[in-house]
Amino acid sequence: MTYCVALRLDAGLVFLSDSRTNAGVDHVGTARKMSVYEVPGERVMVLMSAGNLSIAQSVRQLVSTPGAGPNLWNARNMYEAAQVIGNAVRTVHAREGDTLERFGIDFNVSLLFGGQIGREPPRLFQIYSAGNFIESTNENTYFQIGEAKYGKPIIDRVINSHSSLDEGAKCALISMDSTLRSNVSVGLPLDLLQYETDALRTGHFVTIDESNEYFNMIRRSWGKQLKRVFEGIENPVWFDAENIEPNVLSLAEARNQSQPLRVVRPTDQATTRQDAASAPDDSQAN
Repeated sequence: MTYCVALRLDAGLVFLSDSRTNAGVDHVGTARKMSVYEVPGERVMVLMSAGNLSIAQSVRQLVSTPGAGPNLWNARNMYEAAQVIGNAVRTVHAREGDTLERFGIDFNVSLLFGGQIGREPPRLFQIYSAGNFIESTNENTYFQIGEAKYGKPIIDRVINSHSSLDEGAKCALISMDSTLRSNVSVGLPLDLLQYETDALRTGHFVTIDESNEYFNMIRRSWGKQLKRVFEGIENPVWFDAENIEPNVLSLAEARNQSQPLRVVRPTDQATTRQDAASAPDDSQAN
């Protein structure tokens, strides 16, 4: 599996991907999930993938070797470029989908695609296995693919469209750290790219491995900070009769209204237990 996240901010775009492709007990594979398509001064586009690696590689091959008609190098805007990616997904499905199905393999690929062409604002898309896609908005400033659930809460809490690129990169790395800690199918090295609005060339880029000082600092300090915040939150107060204490979890007068869903022991089971309790203990006989 994998984890990729992309943020669309007023200041530009942030992309982060891992490189784990197989997390078997005795086999760990890696492959880079991020590809950059760039004509400096004209267009910058970034594609990240999750799912079946062979499908993703076939899609990349198709969009990297354009034929007649619209392609990534002559698309007039990012929407048209996203259509090129979607059409490539459908082409691979038409060619390989039936064969994969016969072998019991799902046609599973998901893609994040973002960038800027000309003076159009930067745009970000999530593309599905059917080749259809959705676009990021100010209300939904980020997309995730792969093992998304572990790293989602931090982004929801701290990121909005006004966040800076450095804040976006920091948040994406914390999101990745949370995922790495909880899921062995995601792993280093990571690719991180920051793109500044209207730059029309690749901005900051780094490949992060086990020796990266900043990411190691995040891995150490984030856990410590979380624990410090957790310890600073007061423990719950149960059934405070006078309602004097703050942060009461359950008031005394609500005790009768707040009950668990109890499962009643069947009557025959209760009889069996009583009979067993009254039966003589063979171990003490004689």
